[in-house]
Amino acid sequence: MRGLTTRQWIGYIGFVLVFLLTAAVAVWRGDILRAGLDPQVPFQTYKPPPAPDYADPRAWALRDARAPGAGGANVFFVHSTTFNGGRDWNGAIGDPKADAYLYRVVLPNYAGPFARAGAVSAPRYRQASLYTRLTLRDDAREARAFAYGDVLAAFDAWLARHPKGPIVLAGVEQGADLLDRLIRERIAPDAAVRDRVVAAYLMDTIIAAENLPDSIPACADRRQIHCVIAWSQVGDRDDSAARRRLRRATVWDARGHLVDLAGRPAVCVNPVTGGTGEAPVPARLHRGATNATGLEWGARPALMAREVGTQCREGLLRHTWPDLESFRETGNWADRRKARPYNLFYGDLEADVAERLATYARQTG
Repeated sequence: MRGLTTRQWIGYIGFVLVFLLTAAVAVWRGDILRAGLDPQVPFQTYKPPPAPDYADPRAWALRDARAPGAGGANVFFVHSTTFNGGRDWNGAIGDPKADAYLYRVVLPNYAGPFARAGAVSAPRYRQASLYTRLTLRDDAREARAFAYGDVLAAFDAWLARHPKGPIVLAGVEQGADLLDRLIRERIAPDAAVRDRVVAAYLMDTIIAAENLPDSIPACADRRQIHCVIAWSQVGDRDDSAARRRLRRATVWDARGHLVDLAGRPAVCVNPVTGGTGEAPVPARLHRGATNATGLEWGARPALMAREVGTQCREGLLRHTWPDLESFRETGNWADRRKARPYNLFYGDLEADVAERLATYARQTG
């Protein structure tokens, strides 16, 4: 057998190098993409984008938006992470890509369930980037804490425009984290505001039970008002994801810093029942999942009921998955790490807020 020619050797070596490079990218793709979102500067020396002016309508993604037939509540909604990162720890107001995800995915799926409760307002804010959700570095925690200042300013500006009437708070992922701190530091100490809060919906986030003030506890059942409905959801058979989520969870401490959950009990209010019970809840009680992505504001999506069984277990909401194409994982690497482009509990939240508003109306007469 003749020996290989120089050209053949080069070809084989090139093939091996391409194979090794492809394999390395497949194995470390997440790390490579994550590293590309790292601002590479300490937060202490970082210059954040200009602050929003909440007197300007452009600082609001929704400003007293009303759906057909909306009720009389005032809804304050804080959106989830929509800004990926890169050079910035915190996203500028009006970033085109972040806004596109906000309007296409987040608002229809997560603000939508509250559209018929009343006028919905959702501030834009200098949100912490997606990268800050993927690392436990102190810089990332500081960027997330920085975003709270905008949400506090937005809430005070919004409250001044709505001095009367029932209040509903709602947030998802990063937005829910920020509302958790707002409830403890701004709302609970102010009796006049606290008494107007019908309920706070903190979707898909981990909240330390000890963080909730006695005056605004976790909701024990759907007949209760002035309380919090909070949960972090994970598939019923995905034990590794459940352990990872609890291990990586961070919560606010008394100084406004994000610290590790470190075994503290987490709040789980089942959105299907509206209470803290830990018994399994069969799918027949589920009021409806939907994929509302792309719907215009005020358009009510079709709901698929009796699809999802649930149970609060060890501080997490464990749930079955609907066997429907609408709830398959989609999007690029970054989008798959943001709030899901569907809501498994859309119909349950609609029913929950309507019932609590009715209770509030009876009690305040």
